[in-house]
Order: sequence, then C-alpha cells, then structure tokens
Amino acid sequence: MLSLGDAGGGARPMELFPQHSTDEAVRAQLAKTRPEQFFPAASDPQAAMSGLCIYFGCLDEAHALVQDSATRDGMYWHAIMHRMEGDIGNSGYWSHRVGPHPVYPRLQREAELLGYRAHGGWNPSAFAAFCESAPGTSREDLAKRIQLAEWQLLFDHCAAPAAAGGAASV
Repeated sequence: MLSLGDAGGGARPMELFPQHSTDEAVRAQLAKTRPEQFFPAASDPQAAMSGLCIYFGCLDEAHALVQDSATRDGMYWHAIMHRMEGDIGNSGYWSHRVGPHPVYPRLQREAELLGYRAHGGWNPSAFAAFCESAPGTSREDLAKRIQLAEWQLLFDHCAAPAAAGGAASV
C-alpha cells in the first residue's frame, strides 16, 4: 500500500512555484505505483495521479502523466502544472483547451469566499496572472489558499468513482 507520509490530508498549502518535491520518499513511492493501482475506480486514473504528483511538488512526474491527455481533467492538471512551474503562457494554452470545467462554478464560489473576485465566472488565465504577481506580496497567502481549494476540488472530482461523473473527453 502506498504510504503518503505527512500529506496533511490534502489540506497542506502548496508553494505557488515549487522548486522540488516536498517529500522524496513519497516521490519514489509514486514512481513505483501505476495510476490504475492507486485509483482503480476513477474514470481517468492518470489525471488523479497527476494531481497527487502536483500536491507533492513532483511537476515532471505530473507532466509525464498528462502530456498527451485528451480529457478535460488531464488538460486542467496540465494547465496547473505549467502554472506552477512558472510557464504562464503554456498554462493559458492548456486552460483554453479545457474549456468550461465542472469544478469552475464551485471554485469561483470558494475563491470569492476567500476574498478573490472572479468577475464573470472562473477565469484560469486571470488566476494564473494573479499567482504570477503574488510572491512576496500580501496576495501570496490568498493565492495559495485558492490554489489549495482548486487542487482539492479537482482532485476530488478526478479521484471519484467513474459513475460519479468522471473525466470527459473534449
């Protein structure tokens, strides 16, 4: 069984632009586990596993899992991965390919409750720009809290059993 160390129950804030894995032992365990083993009932196990890799700052591993994804979920993780590596333009490209995603309405509500104004619906490119400008400012904590809410919503969506509304191809 995969032991995820001190994962914080999915509530540990993540760096906006992680430079390395937060837990090398977990990184090694993730590398040895096929997505279907960890998420056997998910409609897109690779997308769910990519989200898990992102949570632990394993951006290269996350990228490998979703590089050729044809699902909205996989492309969304791809956009997040590029945002977190600081490639805002590439993040925008993948966000555009995602189109409307089922987690956007709830993410917008969560972000607004935290104090972020998402005018006219959730805009992942605007959020990427917000993240890019946040380090070292009073907005950094807000960006991290929204990023965590985004991660939690998308991860829960992806890891849910397929019958509960899994990944849709575009």
